[in-house]
Amino acid sequence: MTSESQEHGAARRPVEDEVDVVAEETQKPAKGEKKEKKGSFWKELPVLIVVALVLALIIKTFVVQAFYIPSESMENTLLTNDRVLVNKLVYHTRDIERGDVVVFSGVDSWDGEFQMAEPSNVVEGFFRWVGTAFGIIPGEKDYIKRVIGVGGDHVKCCDSKGRITVNGTPIDEESYLYPGDKPSDEFFDITVPQGRLWVMGDHRSVSLDSRSHTGDPGGGSIPEGQVIGRAFVIVWPFNRFDTIDIPDTFAQPALHAMGGTPVPLAAGFGLAVPLVLVRRRLRRRR
Repeated sequence: MTSESQEHGAARRPVEDEVDVVAEETQKPAKGEKKEKKGSFWKELPVLIVVALVLALIIKTFVVQAFYIPSESMENTLLTNDRVLVNKLVYHTRDIERGDVVVFSGVDSWDGEFQMAEPSNVVEGFFRWVGTAFGIIPGEKDYIKRVIGVGGDHVKCCDSKGRITVNGTPIDEESYLYPGDKPSDEFFDITVPQGRLWVMGDHRSVSLDSRSHTGDPGGGSIPEGQVIGRAFVIVWPFNRFDTIDIPDTFAQPALHAMGGTPVPLAAGFGLAVPLVLVRRRLRRRR
């Protein structure tokens, strides 16, 4: 075999080498293939952008939404130009609580704390809608305030020490009230209707809150159904990143003595207890 190989030229290459050569040749890219891949990316980019926007809008609509703080009404808890994230699911799992900072819609109700000019054309209107949806610019009819009283609460200003009371219990607002502000310069005395909320800004001297709408239906309170969600974290600017927690003063057991439980439910429990006791006595006699 050696002589035959030499007669026909150089030594014969092993079979493995032949397979490698074939594999290398088949793997060589055809001319223009790289350009096609690059072109396909740019063709897919608009689709990716649309999908990303759709997913972002779904999340914004049902889960979490960013909101822009346009005014001084919540200082120093929230400053002008802050961006906060609002949890839209939380109130599907629990009730709105005193001390929550909530975003709510004032459409067909409260006048805005600031005014924006109407968009001059369709394009400007579209970009304003996108900016509002993603918290880049403020929504003219969206408000952010702190819940002071829930349905059934008796909220009053003020006691002998100038404190707001909820169900006769004074709340200590020093931890979040704007420095130098009083709890309120206006006196009020209201029992919050069921299904509504009494809300106030932390910067009381500049906040147009429930106190400014006592002549409206509900006596200044807002419907729970208008609440968009609970603001739970500051995300912009980065140096102000922080959670928005419920102050300890709202954990006082005395606050819950009267408010928060619907009247029919409370009455039901009140009637049920004596009926159960009577039933037990009748069983013992038998």
